[in-house]
Parts: sequence; C-alpha cells; structure tokens
Amino acid sequence: MPLSMYQISVPVFIRQLNNLSAILKKAEEHALAKKIEPEVFINARLAPDMFPLSRQVQIATDGVKGCAARLAGVEVPSYPDTEKTFPELQARIAKTIEFLKTFNAKQIDGSEERKVTLKLRGQDTTFSGQPYLLNFVLPNLYFHITTTYAILRHNGLDIGKKDFIGGLDF
Repeated sequence: MPLSMYQISVPVFIRQLNNLSAILKKAEEHALAKKIEPEVFINARLAPDMFPLSRQVQIATDGVKGCAARLAGVEVPSYPDTEKTFPELQARIAKTIEFLKTFNAKQIDGSEERKVTLKLRGQDTTFSGQPYLLNFVLPNLYFHITTTYAILRHNGLDIGKKDFIGGLDF
C-alpha cells in the first residue's frame, strides 16, 4: 500500500516533537541536578553564526505547523517567538502537537500537487505539496531537532541516538 501525504507528515511530526520534548526534559533535569542555570542551555549554540537552542525549537515547531496547515489549505497559526525557559519551550511543543492532532488524513491526503508559496530570503518560492513536504519540511525538521540534540550533547547532556529516535513503538 502506498504511503499517503498524511502518513508521512502529521504522525512523523508528532513523533519527532515528542522525542524533542523528552530530550528537553532531560536537559532541564540535568541543569537542575548539576546546578547549571537553564539559560546556559537555552541560549547555547554550536557556532557563533548559528541560532541558539531556543530558536532551533521555534523553527522546528513553526515548520511542521505551517506544513500541516498549508497542505490542508487552512490558515497557519502564528506563535510569538518569546520562549526563554524550558517550560515555555515545552508549552510551545505541546501547543504544536495539539494543533497537529486537529488534522486528519482526509484533510492532508491528495495535497501532493497543492501549490505552497513561501517567502524565502525575501523572494517568493513556490512548491508543489509533495516536494514541499519531502524536500523542504522534513529535512528542516530533522536539521533543527538534530541541532538541538547536538547543542545539548556538546554541553554535556548524556543523551544518545536512542533519545533522538525515541522508543521502538512504531
């Protein structure tokens, strides 16, 4: 049976955001146990020209909520990018997951050719639905979650591949 647009989007997004949430929970617990100010992790970055951890989470959530909405043909909700604590980042992830859960297969399936136009680097870029999902949204989601993981790992959090992938309950 072929995979549908819904199957390769919403459930994947939710799973990855749940894994991200679990990693952030470990980071918060680690900061507390080691008496490290949480802002050290929240503001950490891998390189001076890269976004900090907080922005990585914001971009990951923006990408998936935007994708689901655009593929379904509904308005993309706007979230202010003001999170400065682990609880605020967790709330953003939870809000995004709840939004994603409002979609069903009927809304997303058949969106392979739906035109999606984004403003990228100041210019309109138009995708068809399937390349938008497969070649833009999913790589960006994994990039920003991986970068969050790498920031935390680099800063001493004891996490591994199992944390990134999550449980084997697929």
